[in-house]
Amino acid sequence: MPLPSGLCALRAQDFRRFFIGYATSLLGSSTASVALAFAILTTGGGGTELGFVLTARIVPLVLVLLAGGVVADRLGSRQVMLTADTVRCLTQGALALLLLGAKPPLWALVALVALWGAAEALFTPALNALIPRLAPDAALSDANALLGMAASATSIAGPALAGVLTAVSGASSVLALDAASYGVSVVALLLLPRTVRSAAPASSFAADLRSGWDAFRSRTWLWVTTAHVGLMNLFVWAPFLVLGPVVAQRRLGGSAAWGLVMAGYGAGAVAGGLALLGRRPHRPLLVGTAASLGWSLPPATLAAGLPLAWVCAAAFAGGVGSALCTTLYTAGVQREVPPDVLARVSAYGSFGAFVLGPVGLAAAGPVSVLAGTSRVLGFGLVWQVSAVASVLTLPAIRAARPRRAVGPQPGDRGPAEPAGGGGAVSRRTRGRRRRRLHPRRRTPA
Repeated sequence: MPLPSGLCALRAQDFRRFFIGYATSLLGSSTASVALAFAILTTGGGGTELGFVLTARIVPLVLVLLAGGVVADRLGSRQVMLTADTVRCLTQGALALLLLGAKPPLWALVALVALWGAAEALFTPALNALIPRLAPDAALSDANALLGMAASATSIAGPALAGVLTAVSGASSVLALDAASYGVSVVALLLLPRTVRSAAPASSFAADLRSGWDAFRSRTWLWVTTAHVGLMNLFVWAPFLVLGPVVAQRRLGGSAAWGLVMAGYGAGAVAGGLALLGRRPHRPLLVGTAASLGWSLPPATLAAGLPLAWVCAAAFAGGVGSALCTTLYTAGVQREVPPDVLARVSAYGSFGAFVLGPVGLAAAGPVSVLAGTSRVLGFGLVWQVSAVASVLTLPAIRAARPRRAVGPQPGDRGPAEPAGGGGAVSRRTRGRRRRRLHPRRRTPA
């Protein structure tokens, strides 16, 4: 039975294999955070210890991102992702063994979780650089939508599964399953064909960082959208994640109500991914920027004092907007940035988008004490509406239209086309590439 047009990315055998492994590892990692938190709290730890462990994952993730982009461009995405998932498999296995004891030492938990975060930072930019080599150009948006849907679906199912398994068999068993899920991802990556990279002149690590930065800043649409998402995380989403549970505890019904809100957000993200399947907006950056308004809706309903049903509906709409924005922005980077710097440019994008998030998380509570919870959350709506309106005035955003990705560089004999399945598509793609060795369309801005 032929696949629906929106699932055409799965016709590519390499992408299909990778998708199965990646989705499995996402499910495992979405259970691990919940199990680890309850393991700390049930063995005598408190909020301080839990904070140390959570920070130990976030800080290396941010600090190693840029290095991960350089390494992925030098060694190849597949090799870096294999290393990262092998490390994560081992760290989760070690955590599972550590939690078999009565009370694991805090330093050991912090060290293993930091290693987990560093491996995730290596994996992230390599992932963005790998996808254009696995999915046909025409299916690139669909491929990113499928990956986003997998992340959203597992973010809903994973915590629920973790809660049940932790209660029945303990946190150690959940982390052991997480280790096994990374093992599945490693097998999927091993099945992908190797990429033979062209010999390039030796350059220093700093020079590679500079060239990646030059490629990033030379594209107005790219640094503008990165700054837009980064400031949204600071002013809108971080305060919502901190103050939302506070409001839920005060007047919405506690943790169960907050769980419904976040489940609504995840369900909306799945719906947004489904809406994009088989569709390619005429001006993707314009649509993605407009969709980013969705992030401001959940905090706005909390600031307005609306009942739980309205907050859940706003969270659903926010999830739809987040899926549209993230998918279209990511596909734009993958299409417009040359493959030899794609991992580094993706690393700069991820770094810029998330580096201010911890600041927002830390500041939201103290600022709400001074200004009031509703004012802080309401400011998020005002900021996001103003920011979206400003970004949409830029010609680089309004005029940007989808185009074909730049093919592999000379000497790179890696799998530019998917292996297995979709042969007719691959032949048409190769023919078009031969006719377009020197595309005349300019990248946005």
